[in-house]
Amino acid sequence: MTKSADRRKMGKLERRNTLIAYSFLAPNFIGFVVFTLIPVIFSIVLAFMNWSVGSKITWVGLDNFRLIFKDFSFTKSNLGIALKNTIYYTIATVPITIACALGLALVLNKAVKGAKFFRAVFFFPYVASLVAICVCWNFLLMKTGPINQILSLFGIKITKSWTSSRDLAIWAIIIVSVWRNAGYYMVMYLAGLQGVPAELYEAATMDGANGWQKFTKVTVPMLTPTTFFVSIMLVISCFKIYDVVAIMTQGGPGRSTKMLVTYIFELSFGGEGIATSAQYGVASAVSMVLLAIVLLVTFVQFRGEKKWVNYM
Repeated sequence: MTKSADRRKMGKLERRNTLIAYSFLAPNFIGFVVFTLIPVIFSIVLAFMNWSVGSKITWVGLDNFRLIFKDFSFTKSNLGIALKNTIYYTIATVPITIACALGLALVLNKAVKGAKFFRAVFFFPYVASLVAICVCWNFLLMKTGPINQILSLFGIKITKSWTSSRDLAIWAIIIVSVWRNAGYYMVMYLAGLQGVPAELYEAATMDGANGWQKFTKVTVPMLTPTTFFVSIMLVISCFKIYDVVAIMTQGGPGRSTKMLVTYIFELSFGGEGIATSAQYGVASAVSMVLLAIVLLVTFVQFRGEKKWVNYM
């Protein structure tokens, strides 16, 4: 009887602990299902539907995809231009951000005076108000702004505001993105540098390696897991860029900074191009194209992980 009673008590205790655990998990799980899973599934289904304001939802199959790929061109069609600008922005932003973040981490990882203060200073743009950041950078990049005046001292004359120039507007977006994100990824590289064994540097010193050789043969290989993670996060972040563009250029001048997400926004809420009013089905189709591109790029990155990522 005693053993049976003990087993019943243990069973009740296990069920109680299980219910407590589920109660802690339930809010997060419910939030994920309601605000992430259901909208994603609905977006996938909606890509094959025709739905605009004031009309009924009807099944159209692949017509939305045929519409967005009709007369596809990297110089003329909205999708082609948005895709070209997004790829250009990604190719420029990812390596520059990684280089800046790694450079800052290498400098601030040393026992320099005020290192903690400068870590906070470089991380601050990531947590600051994005609207305030973009307004400040718009001022700095004005025709008569400080940056153009400094460049003129070196013989580089820019006669327009950066955000009103077809050639420079996208570089204004790149500069702001790098400046804002470098401090965040710097923290990741600092964590990675803390995990590099000091014995490796000591062994390299005994072998006669100089500073550059230690960096290329020890630091860089040991930071490949961090670089791999940072590169994936940056690529995904670049492909879904919207906020900086919406605040600084609104996709202009012309279509020089139109990105995939800004194009989706125009389709969803009305704008230039094939949508004169909200067309949620077409917007969802473009979203599926964006999702496919991000999954493909991420898959390629993971396929190359074993070749260049060094796990100790």
